Amino acid sequence: MTGVRCFVKSSLAVLALPVLMAGTALAQGTVKIGALLAVTGPAAFLGEPEEKTLKMYVEELNAKGGVNGQKIELVIYDDGGDASKTRTFAQRLVEEDKVVAILGPSTSGPTMAISQVVEDAGIPLISFGGAAVIVQPMKKFVFKTPHSDRMACEKVFEDMKKKKLTKAGLITGTDAFGKSIREGCIAAAPTYGVEIVGDETYNPTDKDMTPQLTNLKNKAGIQAIMSGSFGAPAAIVTKNVKQVGVTVPFYQNHGVASKSWIDLSGDAAEGVLLPAAAVLVADKLADSDPQKKVALAYKTTYEKATGKPISTFGGHAYDGLMILVEAMQRAKTSDPKKVRDEIEKTKGFIGTAGIFNMTDKDHMGLDLAAFKMVTVKGGNWQLAE
Repeated sequence: MTGVRCFVKSSLAVLALPVLMAGTALAQGTVKIGALLAVTGPAAFLGEPEEKTLKMYVEELNAKGGVNGQKIELVIYDDGGDASKTRTFAQRLVEEDKVVAILGPSTSGPTMAISQVVEDAGIPLISFGGAAVIVQPMKKFVFKTPHSDRMACEKVFEDMKKKKLTKAGLITGTDAFGKSIREGCIAAAPTYGVEIVGDETYNPTDKDMTPQLTNLKNKAGIQAIMSGSFGAPAAIVTKNVKQVGVTVPFYQNHGVASKSWIDLSGDAAEGVLLPAAAVLVADKLADSDPQKKVALAYKTTYEKATGKPISTFGGHAYDGLMILVEAMQRAKTSDPKKVRDEIEKTKGFIGTAGIFNMTDKDHMGLDLAAFKMVTVKGGNWQLAE
């Protein structure tokens, strides 16, 4: 893409280093930003729109002069969602590529695998992973842009409370995200007067979750079921819910907030409820909503450039990049430690996920108001009533 020095280095492309180093030598007057994304593999539905978003907006920023008079050189590694590869690539970004900040990874496990790497290096990381443990307990150099898994639970329980539903069942994966959302839901439930009456788990490689869902369906008094997973397993659970004849409200989580999940789930997605970022329903927001202008602009730009529908995941990349760029502008330098300080001072930043207000005690900066409860009607997203 014109104006962008962007090297996408997959886990199979390590031998291309001499070419990459040659490209780096030409990059005078630039500032390097790294990105670790699951462009391929089972989490590609996250990493692909994130990669497209970063490339698109770096090109736009560079066309306007870059940041602090320097063009941005974006160095992307495709980690395939593999935590061990992510750690190797993170070390390479720090030691060889000499980046001033890192965006990503796409998921929670790889983020946790590199948190100590960036802490030791003193390089700010803005993760696109959902797990609350990324920033709780807080680490000095680690930030995140998606809503946390516990917030997803809280938004679901808030909706249940409005509907006077008090008994819920959980079905979650045993991966890092599934475990974290399960813990978040169990911890948050009492605050909303919700009792967890069924608690089922599955291996992310499982192809059928009907036994677990049948157990939940048969729990006495159960009034709602919430799923904690993403990708193909989330689609399998959704299909299985319909197959076993669950009639109580079924909630998914923000990890499925893309058209690909609807397509994978088919007509089983109809009527499913979930909390999601405003960008998913940008054109349906009230004109008075402060996020509408930003969310709609991102939706229009992304869909025009790619010919594909937006997801909240590309929006997380947009938010992370713009928070970083604004921090660099305020710092008037690309010094990683000074940039970190300014990221922490982010206030009133209107992004696709919400209005960010970070502090020295909160490296996410979102509240529940940032979430919208959405549903699927006619194979597309709608605001839930």
